[in-house]
Amino acid sequence: MKGVTGGARRGGWIAALSTYSVTLVVAATGPAGAAGCAFEPQGEGRVIEIIDARTFRLADGREVRLAGIEPVVTEKARRASALSAILAGRDVTLRGEDDTPDRYGRQPAFVFLASSETLVQGELLAQGEALFSGAVTNKDCAAVLTAAEAEARQAKRGTWADPSAIKNAESPGDILAGIGRFMVVEGRVLSVRQAGATTYLNFGRNWTRGFAATISRRMVPAFEAAVTGVKSLENRRIRVRGFVEARGGPRIELLRVGQVELLGGN
Repeated sequence: MKGVTGGARRGGWIAALSTYSVTLVVAATGPAGAAGCAFEPQGEGRVIEIIDARTFRLADGREVRLAGIEPVVTEKARRASALSAILAGRDVTLRGEDDTPDRYGRQPAFVFLASSETLVQGELLAQGEALFSGAVTNKDCAAVLTAAEAEARQAKRGTWADPSAIKNAESPGDILAGIGRFMVVEGRVLSVRQAGATTYLNFGRNWTRGFAATISRRMVPAFEAAVTGVKSLENRRIRVRGFVEARGGPRIELLRVGQVELLGGN
């Protein structure tokens, strides 16, 4: 970008990553804020069955999966009951950018209660019964969802009542216990290193055993589009979210910029 100073370049990167956290201050929840996720209509119908914590069936036979969220790690029946309390027997409107079914035939959608235009994802997040997935690329919608999650986190509702809901990056053993699960992890990036086609954000001094977030070469342009490189994350406190893998130490692969939030006190 021409005519941009180093300070402005760093500021651009910080602002881009912070889209999902800074906007929490001003983003509203409920029907007004939900307008940020008002994508193209994908149909409507009446809910006749709750299948799991984020999936339900309509009267016309369609299975719908709530987009943009991940269920919290709690007892399965409890999670499904949270969705049932909101949706059972209700008429809903489906919206989204893409209604292509997943490999199991489920239609991903942002779901609104027909009578109130309440965003179901926002309700679950605000109750602490779901986590923002970080996969929403639309910034307005991402701001709505992160604001709802932040509301629950600050009020210690649902999963956030448990201090261990956010894992400490300095305790890789706790993170490894959740292999295959979606987790939220906080800590300071001690170093940023590239090895082959992968960039590592290392949170521990032992690179092979400590926790790290990884960015594949094909995803680097998406991060570089935020004006400057990932190197600017070194020595910053961040929050990352994603599915935990074991590759020596615990790893979370960053597939979207929305999986990263800059934290205060850096």
